[in-house]
Amino acid sequence: MPSAPDRASAPDRAPAPDRPPVHIPRALTAPAPGWTTSADVIVVGSGIAGLTCALRLREQVDRVLLVTKTVLDEGSTAWAQGGIAAALHPEDSPAEHLEDTLVAGVGLCDREAVAALVTEGPPRVHELVALGAEFDLDAEGEIKLTREGGHHRDRIAHAGGDATGREISRALIAALHRVIDDPGIEVVEHALVVDLLQDHARVGAPVTGVTLHVIGEGQLDGVGAAYARAVVLATGGLGQIYTSTTNPPVATGDGMAAALRAGARMTDLEFVQFHPTVLFLGEGSTGQQPLISEAVRGEGAFLVDAQGHRIMEGRHPLEDLAPRDVVARAILETMREQDTDHVFLDARHLGADFLAARFPSIVASCRSLGFDPATDLLAVAPAQHYASGGIETDLHGRSSLPGLYACGECSCTGVHGANRLASNSLLEGLVFASRIALDIPARIAAGELPDAVVPASPSRAGDTSPGALVDSSQRLTVQRAMTHGSGPVRSADAGAATAATLAELAALPPSTAAPGPRSWETTNLLHLGLALTELARRREETRGGHVRSDFPDRDDARWLVRQSVTVAPDRTLHLTERTPP
Repeated sequence: MPSAPDRASAPDRAPAPDRPPVHIPRALTAPAPGWTTSADVIVVGSGIAGLTCALRLREQVDRVLLVTKTVLDEGSTAWAQGGIAAALHPEDSPAEHLEDTLVAGVGLCDREAVAALVTEGPPRVHELVALGAEFDLDAEGEIKLTREGGHHRDRIAHAGGDATGREISRALIAALHRVIDDPGIEVVEHALVVDLLQDHARVGAPVTGVTLHVIGEGQLDGVGAAYARAVVLATGGLGQIYTSTTNPPVATGDGMAAALRAGARMTDLEFVQFHPTVLFLGEGSTGQQPLISEAVRGEGAFLVDAQGHRIMEGRHPLEDLAPRDVVARAILETMREQDTDHVFLDARHLGADFLAARFPSIVASCRSLGFDPATDLLAVAPAQHYASGGIETDLHGRSSLPGLYACGECSCTGVHGANRLASNSLLEGLVFASRIALDIPARIAAGELPDAVVPASPSRAGDTSPGALVDSSQRLTVQRAMTHGSGPVRSADAGAATAATLAELAALPPSTAAPGPRSWETTNLLHLGLALTELARRREETRGGHVRSDFPDRDDARWLVRQSVTVAPDRTLHLTERTPP
């Protein structure tokens, strides 16, 4: 099957006259690699997507190199509270799951990708159980199912009450440890991907590996080059691009940014999901914020204002279980109308015993901060939660660059469209990682992915052009600018201010600070912010996770399109759009 870029028509759209061109460097400023290694496939990331892909590939190729930024269990998967969505109940069906997903995506989902997700999802979940994942069971010993926003059926499987991601991560890591002595797989922790390896003289050149910075001892220490037939990016999201997020500190968009610089097509970047119910810790609180899972509302909690009025009554047929963008928008409207910075989640009627048994992690987190869901109204406000867009892939996980695959949150399969349906993310990582693990061996056997070639001389040092390294002290500047102009509510004026701030940072000469993880992460956030803000400014309507205060209505006549961005040969952003398949 041809890749998604080949299937789509993509007319050019020139930047508006008031928007100076944005330049993205070829690579980050970094030392020349001091060591080399090779494998058949390099998998970057150790969440559900990366671990699933690496474990399945190990059975079919000679050597897999799995690298992860810190340690195996510190990615976003472990933080997933609500669960994994799949049509597991006899009265449910993939067709109903598909319809709920399409509705949440507001016309911009790739229907074929959604069909693959919902059809292959149930058997993939059962394979997780066979691998050792222990989901919560009902009295008959069947997987217990609950409901979240946007779903018309109980189809959310959970584990440990509200620790589903942690249990899935545990099971996959345990499976990895069972084969850790297998010479067919090598794990390198504390390894930050700096950039993708390719022939920079050729636009859209094949990806032949990655440069890595490893914090370790011995041979794999500092910056090195790892070569492979194929690279799979499963590096998670970009939550740290905003001042407040539910994402862990490692979510700095490293894989997405590396792919952008390499020339990969990035799609739907403007659609960022802001979770409606994140515990509000007071003005000025930044970084990772405590999430109050949508499953709490699935069990009967509801949103109220300071006077106790139900916020979601009359706004949507599903009320408190409406899709996340609908709930987040209602909260933001209430906050604006009442001149406040939060609303409240009322779970008191569920009772202390039920809350402690069903949501032990959430209850413990709230109590550690001085709140008790059983007796207190919980102050909540929207915060960044999930990136619906990313590295565009086809149904096999192939990107627009030969040799580069992506899965999980860093990818854009077309499943989510303008807004992710609750608990579809874990399923997406599971399903499309499995598809990649089938595609790569088949292509190797067909001679489509040549052997990894380690050059005799080391790869060159990184880029030294403006914007190739931004001092880590600028991170908060990037985060504040993105929250202001590309956050939960956007406008032309706010977007212009954000674009101007980011452009000033991008025009700076390489920082005098030594290259290193903190500066590389900050520069990755800047590069992604430039691309995301350009697409967000261009989309003049409100749809899904994209809210424009100056264009409050959905406009299908003009905007039933998906936007993409690539870096052109002159290093400017090249924007295209097309109707969804």
